[in-house]
Amino acid sequence: MTFHAPLIIDIAGLTLTRVDRQRLKHPLVGGLILFARNWQDRAQLMALCGDIKKVRSDLLICVDHEGGAVQRFKTDGFTHLPPMRALGEMWMAEPKANTHTHTHTHAGPMDATNAATACGYVLGAELRACGVDLSFTPVLDLDYGESSVIGSRAFARDPRVVSLLAKSLMHGLLQSGMANCGKHFPGHGFVKADSHTDIPVDKRSLKTILADDAAPYRWLNTVTMSVMPAHVIYPTVDARPAGFSSTWLNDILRGRLGFGGAIFSDDLSMAGARVIDGQAVSYTQAAVVALTAGCDMVLLCNQSTASSQGGGSAVDELIAGLTEAQLKGQWQASDASEARRRALLPRTPALEWDSLMVQGAYMRALDWIA
Repeated sequence: MTFHAPLIIDIAGLTLTRVDRQRLKHPLVGGLILFARNWQDRAQLMALCGDIKKVRSDLLICVDHEGGAVQRFKTDGFTHLPPMRALGEMWMAEPKANTHTHTHTHAGPMDATNAATACGYVLGAELRACGVDLSFTPVLDLDYGESSVIGSRAFARDPRVVSLLAKSLMHGLLQSGMANCGKHFPGHGFVKADSHTDIPVDKRSLKTILADDAAPYRWLNTVTMSVMPAHVIYPTVDARPAGFSSTWLNDILRGRLGFGGAIFSDDLSMAGARVIDGQAVSYTQAAVVALTAGCDMVLLCNQSTASSQGGGSAVDELIAGLTEAQLKGQWQASDASEARRRALLPRTPALEWDSLMVQGAYMRALDWIA
């Protein structure tokens, strides 16, 4: 029987409840995503991640930890990482010598790529020291100065600058033993609307999008290990958002652009995921459409808390609904998808926090971030 664990879910608190453990044991659950509500301090995070791995060692522990405004863990020793725009600004800056100290400010393309690698290493190494497997980073969206949700999360407007800085950050992640995730394919930067609350529409032509926004995905197809599509509709290509479109995921991302890694859906609870073909859909329906369109994994976030509607019932409904859909043949489990999921798990032991703090490579990286 084909084994495939496509669901990435969340948990409500600082420790695993009995219900959390029951959900994480389900064979369709492949991992979970952590949020700031799951953080108290490093000791608590390490204990939580350890407990998750005791439930199932193959579970993928994920987080959105990019730097700037999107960094879930910011206290108890975690480095405050800059927004990615700061690296783009460093790229464009002119180097200036300090005549008093005989040093140079970090500026220009070469310094910016070095700083990006440093950010990737610090980001990955600190998370891995606490037991986290994967951060959904880097953002490959272009900074058009329009998007309310992307903003300073983007490196730059020029796709060449974005690609080289992202590749440098990926290099740092790789040094720490962490995989990467380019997002949000084919590009979320041009539209103003926020797909968390709206359904953005980008009416540009496929030729324009491939030449600009999607270009980093082609240039980085040898190093990008996973991709997260945008909950954006590009009507000149498909009436469905990219994450629910076989045209975007199979024909363009995998076919034209040569991507061979894992594809995550963005959060199915976002407004941009709740309407497909003009019809409101359930989480299960959205998951089935995403998986049959070419996603390997689907995320359902912020549905496990007591304040969420049903206090976690949406997670149970999705697990039960996807189980039923599989039995009815509405989606097919995929060995290839499962292999791509497992390829994102770290393959080397992580440095413990105290050892990391005095490691030469880590301390040199911090010099580039300051």
